[in-house]
Amino acid sequence: QVQLVESGGGLVQAGGSLRLSCAASGIITSLNTMGWYRQGPGSQRELVARSVSVGTTLYADSVKGRFTISRDGAKNTVYLQMNSLKPEDTAVYYCYFTSGVRPFQNYWGQGTQVTVSS
Repeated sequence: QVQLVESGGGLVQAGGSLRLSCAASGIITSLNTMGWYRQGPGSQRELVARSVSVGTTLYADSVKGRFTISRDGAKNTVYLQMNSLKPEDTAVYYCYFTSGVRPFQNYWGQGTQVTVSS
């Protein structure tokens, strides 16, 4: 089992910045993927960014150049630095963890609200 605890959401004006954190605990495989999805009002959940423990990252086109995902392996924590925020970034952001070994189990955080005012 893996538990994920998120923090860092809130209300910010357009053009501002926020930093989300997600700490994983439990049975953490050395090979894993951690990242963030988001779900806006009336929208489907979409991938924002992900980081594989071997070093690769992936971003949604809508956040490239504005968001940066990073991780602290020693703390089993992943961060999402969000700059130049736009009202369309308003959503609940969910952290996730996927084990890199079978059965490739997925775990989810409880979600943190990010609201960007215009």
